[in-house]
Amino acid sequence: QVQLVESGGGLVRAGGSLRLSCAASGRTFSSPAMGWFRQAPGKGREFVSFINWNGGRTYYADSVKGRFTMSRDNAKNMVYLQMNSLKPEDTAVYYCAARPVGHISVAVTIAEYDAWGQGTQVTVSS
Repeated sequence: QVQLVESGGGLVRAGGSLRLSCAASGRTFSSPAMGWFRQAPGKGREFVSFINWNGGRTYYADSVKGRFTMSRDNAKNMVYLQMNSLKPEDTAVYYCAARPVGHISVAVTIAEYDAWGQGTQVTVSS
């Protein structure tokens, strides 16, 4: 099982930027497809972004498209989420997640991921 640890969250004003990082360890990092999700207070966990095994394919929720960019560095076992033009509605706990090895298609539901980090808080003030 892979272990995931997120970092980089914090408090930022609307219009600002943050870069989230997700470090993977445990089983050999066989470059699984990865995703970012978020959960706002009182709401369910929602899909934010997806990246395939080599970074050649990304997919974003409409709410973040054009503002967020997901990337990865397989040599460092890291996945990133660059968040620009942040809005108060982006406030949430952000989670990175890994798909099972061999599952390569775009995945937007929680059930399609089998490993999760503990999350990092992002708060955007107006």
